[in-house]
Amino acid sequence: MITWLSFIYFAAAAALSIYGLLGLFTLAVYWQHRQQQLPAPTPPTVWPKVTVQLPVFNERYVVERLIDAAAALDYPPDRLQIQVLDDSTDETTTLAAARVTHHQQYGLNISLHHRANRQGYKAGALANGMTQANGEYIAIFDADFLPQPDFLRLTLPHLEQEPSLGLIQVRWDHLNRSHSPLTAAQAIAIDKHFAIDQAVRFRANYFPKFNGSGGVWRRTCLEEAGGWQDDTVCEDLCLSTRAVLKGWQFRFLSDVTAPAELPTSISAYKNQQARWAKGSIQCLLKYGGQMLRYPQQAGVGRGYAMLSMSAYVSSLLLIVLLLALLPLIYVQYRFPPGYVFFGVVGMSQPVLFLLAQTILHRRQERPLYHLLTLIVVAIGLAPAISRGIIQAVVGQNHPFIRTPKGGQGAAAYQLPFDTIVLWELGLALYAAAGLLISLHHHTYGPIFFFALCTIGFGLVGVVSLAESWRGWRPERA
Repeated sequence: MITWLSFIYFAAAAALSIYGLLGLFTLAVYWQHRQQQLPAPTPPTVWPKVTVQLPVFNERYVVERLIDAAAALDYPPDRLQIQVLDDSTDETTTLAAARVTHHQQYGLNISLHHRANRQGYKAGALANGMTQANGEYIAIFDADFLPQPDFLRLTLPHLEQEPSLGLIQVRWDHLNRSHSPLTAAQAIAIDKHFAIDQAVRFRANYFPKFNGSGGVWRRTCLEEAGGWQDDTVCEDLCLSTRAVLKGWQFRFLSDVTAPAELPTSISAYKNQQARWAKGSIQCLLKYGGQMLRYPQQAGVGRGYAMLSMSAYVSSLLLIVLLLALLPLIYVQYRFPPGYVFFGVVGMSQPVLFLLAQTILHRRQERPLYHLLTLIVVAIGLAPAISRGIIQAVVGQNHPFIRTPKGGQGAAAYQLPFDTIVLWELGLALYAAAGLLISLHHHTYGPIFFFALCTIGFGLVGVVSLAESWRGWRPERA
């Protein structure tokens, strides 16, 4: 039994180290391309027609500001079309209709498209909007975004000047970074994704991807790739993978930003991350074979893309590691000296987080203690993420659970109680037992790991329970 447990432990640790090495490789590629400069395109003499799509579902706290921001885009009115793609079942539709009517009175080509059902969720809404879109380019902003007035003038010249470009993606910025330790931690994670991961994907051409918002598609590219499909919960990754496989080029503009709101509750963040994990694995299962055989990518690019797409598996491996480690500590298993290597390799990801903060905020002080918050929360999200991965592998259907937006007002969109909390609390107790056993046996090596797991699982579980309790109180019913 112990032999099998030790094998499982070292197999999980070795698999986790692969993602650590991926972080080191990402760092090396970033350093290689750090001086790469993008060409400065010349603005077109005649600006092309653009359709701006705003998919929303029950967003009464942010829909008005979203529509007003889109209406304020600095672009020739006769070349601009704005579609509010609304699947709402609450007063969001009424609020959106009032703002749309207001801007129509000033001559803006803006329309509200309300569906009576959510067939296909966001992908279905976007596909429905395409049937009435007249733009040569399609810009997309989720409900929590605030597009800047010069967004189209900064992005479209690239597409106009280079016919091979199918997509422009910009960097996400944050409207509420300082709202709480949770949002500050999320901001660090997203900064790293865009400043490092996305920069490497785009500059080295390792299957670059669309992030679902803050981007502009060439309509020809979007349609040639097969349009929006709803058989995964990451319709953005699904479409961008198909577009790359069709030979289209993408570009990432790190100096252009699209400010957005970060989830303010742990339950909303947990659901968002679980959905992204499930969608990533769904896309990997759907396109992995084609990606491996894709002749226009070098082997290293294909391998990097597939490892990146499967990176959420590290959460599942973390749980396996924890479950196997406790009985090994209990029987005082003697670990070989080389196992320290796994921990050293795992430090690559925190290095990337720190590098991203240095790149983006050199002249601003960012409290780096929020990096510890991020690590603790990331551990606590492992059960929800692991469930999403398992659902993707077994092909289990799962509804598209939206991420409520609107700061404190988002609490009105209460997410239902999720039994995954019981797993979080159970794992917290399990890790605490491992911590006590380690102390009892004077085995100090795993103490830090057990402590982080105890805090991470316990914190996420307790906060999730508190949020559910607030939602079920009579005054909130």
